[in-house]
Amino acid sequence: MDDKSNKLLLALVMLFLFAVIVVQYVCPGTECQLLRLQAFASSHADPYRTEDESPPRFVARLNFTDAELLRKVDFNIKGDDLIVFLHIQKTGGTTFGRHLVRNIQLEQPCECKAGQKKCTCHRPGKRETWLFSRFSTGWSCGLHADWTELTNCVPSIVDSKKEAKLRPTRNFYYITILRDPVSRYLSEWRHVQRGATWKASLHVCDGRSPTIEELPSCYAGDDWSGCSLKEFMDCPYNLANNRQVRMLSDLSLVGCYNLSVMPEEQRNKVLLDSAKENLKCMAFFGLTEFQRKTQYLFEKTFNMNFISPFTQYNNTRASSVEIDQQTQKRIEALNFLDMELYEYAKDLFLQRYQFTRQKDHQEARRKRQERKILKTRHVHKRDQTDNATADYVEDVEKWR
Repeated sequence: MDDKSNKLLLALVMLFLFAVIVVQYVCPGTECQLLRLQAFASSHADPYRTEDESPPRFVARLNFTDAELLRKVDFNIKGDDLIVFLHIQKTGGTTFGRHLVRNIQLEQPCECKAGQKKCTCHRPGKRETWLFSRFSTGWSCGLHADWTELTNCVPSIVDSKKEAKLRPTRNFYYITILRDPVSRYLSEWRHVQRGATWKASLHVCDGRSPTIEELPSCYAGDDWSGCSLKEFMDCPYNLANNRQVRMLSDLSLVGCYNLSVMPEEQRNKVLLDSAKENLKCMAFFGLTEFQRKTQYLFEKTFNMNFISPFTQYNNTRASSVEIDQQTQKRIEALNFLDMELYEYAKDLFLQRYQFTRQKDHQEARRKRQERKILKTRHVHKRDQTDNATADYVEDVEKWR
């Protein structure tokens, strides 16, 4: 029995040695090394591609100019420039806002103390902030101020009239984060169900807040805690409906919250067009569903790098809510403007990502070519020097 085992083992060893010889013959060392390198490279695929289920090659639907796709601002953190974060509810803005104050490589990092939500984000060598956001300046223009509020409020908050005259070149760079409308809506419902109200929101437009008649409440008590999804969807005054379009558009174009100024269909078109234009012209916007791409585009736009990579969280409170197809269709119908805006934003976002990556690859290729040319010149110059030295030595020998 032992004899048979030894023979079997010997046969396996001989077979393995034979296989090694065949592989070495068929696949020379350098080629095999190349294959191993390719396998190693494939295992370390593009980190921006693996975060989501988007196709490897994105097919654009909309046409944008190169100027609209290339977002690169000359942000002067030591000067007067200011980044303004428009924080839309339940879009992942809290996570992104924390990244801005805790996760950016800065000459003078933000000072964040334990137990305090706000951080001090001063410019290098100055006692003034470079960031206008919840976690740096608080809700200085009202709780979750929208585009209409921020663009009218921020300049007067950061500068008095006298200071504004002294700093006419101050640049305001507006940024925001968007999210899939159905997920965002469900997340807001769950948040409201737990007692959130956002009563402190001012909704200022054309110098005033809306009246009770213009913006009725969806609930009678202190909050709407415990409301069912059906109750949430049934309220016609619910600001959760198409919230992203409303918060990104210029509300003064439609008479603010006065719904009698123009027909509903016209109002919807003006709001959507305004939201798209404002989003396109912002210095930067990201999408909750594409965390690493959002990080990459922000870094490229502002030439500021994050310390730790963003994390894609797919398990959220919204994802834990199971709804049937009919309910989903109704949520989409209630948020039909947000649905169209998000499709527009996603197309623009992925085109910007693709465009910026191509520019990066072109720049890397150009630098490699420059290095190659310099190396060739150096070798050529060295050969000329060696030849000249050899000729001189040969002449010296002749003179002797």
